[in-house]
Amino acid sequence: MTNADVAYDRPEQLQQIQSGLMPGERILAVYDAIGVGTGFIGLTDRRVIIQDKSFAGQKVAITSIPYHRITSVSVLSNRSWAGSFFSSGSIAINVGTQVYEVDFRGENKSHHVHNIILHYLTAGAGA
Repeated sequence: MTNADVAYDRPEQLQQIQSGLMPGERILAVYDAIGVGTGFIGLTDRRVIIQDKSFAGQKVAITSIPYHRITSVSVLSNRSWAGSFFSSGSIAINVGTQVYEVDFRGENKSHHVHNIILHYLTAGAGA
């Protein structure tokens, strides 16, 4: 898979994800995040990778979350349900008692991330 096959915002974020791949793992998307704390979110065919800049002392964490550990994914909205379902550029990923909130520039990115995670959450649901 080439970089042209991957949806991404910043080449340096894509390269950071590429440098930590497991053998055979494939990147699906890497999106820049806005707001306090989160630097970016990466999605592979095995896990969600979140860069967290909220630690004291200017420390940065790269957190890997296997899809099977995610209990739910939500679209966050400030609008009423009468508006578009994906009117917001924010999602929440629930992993046990931990919630990772990611804000994006544009609703299309939150929609894409939501759909990828939902695909892997429901892949074995009908079996």
